Amino acid sequence: MKTTIFTDGSSRGNPGRGGWGAVVIENGVQVIELGGHEKMTTNNRMELTACFQGLSHASDDSEITVLTDSSYVINGITKWIHGWKKNDWKKLDHKTRAVVGEVLNRDLWEKLDEARSDKKVSWKYVGGHIGIVGNERCDHIATDFADGNEIKLYKGPLSGYDLPNILDISFDNVKASSKKSESSRSRAKAYSYVSSVDGVIETHHTWGECEQRVKGTRGARYKKSLNIADEAGIIAEFEAL
Repeated sequence: MKTTIFTDGSSRGNPGRGGWGAVVIENGVQVIELGGHEKMTTNNRMELTACFQGLSHASDDSEITVLTDSSYVINGITKWIHGWKKNDWKKLDHKTRAVVGEVLNRDLWEKLDEARSDKKVSWKYVGGHIGIVGNERCDHIATDFADGNEIKLYKGPLSGYDLPNILDISFDNVKASSKKSESSRSRAKAYSYVSSVDGVIETHHTWGECEQRVKGTRGARYKKSLNIADEAGIIAEFEAL
C-alpha cells in the first residue's frame, strides 16, 4: 500500500491565530482531509501539527510520502532531530559545545518523531503557492481554520473527490516554478534581514546593517525575509542549526 500526504500550516501573526491542514490519500483510492486550529500559535507549530496528524492517519504498513512546503520540518525530521535527541533536546554551540538553549517546539517534534516511528516515510519538498493541487488545498484548509471560517472536510473515495487530479504532480513544472519563485524572491522588497553570528541571531531593517555585522565574519549566516512570518521561519531555521 502507498500513502501520499500533503500538509500545510498557517498563522495570522507569529504568534497568532493558527490553522493546519492535511490531505491523506491511501493507495490512490481513498481520501481523508484533516484540519484544526489553535488560538495562539506559530506557523512552524502548525506545519509540524499538520505532519504528525497526517501520519497518525496513515496505515503502519504503507509506504508513505509526505509532501510539505516547510524546509523547517524536512530539515528537522531528517537531519537536526538526531543531534537534538542525542543532546537531550539541547542546542549546543558549534565551537564550544556549550548548551545555548532548548530546542523550540520540542513537544511537537517528539509527537512527529513518534508518529513516523515504525513507518516507512519519505519526505519531499514542494513549492508553496505555485499551483500544486494538494498543497493549495491544504493551504486553503489551514487558512480557513486560522480565520475561523466554516469548512467541510472530505472523507471518501478519490472518485468522488472535487480534486481527482490531486496526485498528478509534474516535478519538472514544479522545479521550473520554484526557480521562477526564487528569482522573484531575490527581486522582492525586503521586510528585514536576519543574521546569525556565533549562534547569536539579530534582525536588521537594512542590508547595510546586516552586511556590517556579517562581512568578513567566518561562519556567519544571513538571509532576507519578505514578511513577518518569513522572518520567523528564518529565525527558527537559524536557531535549529
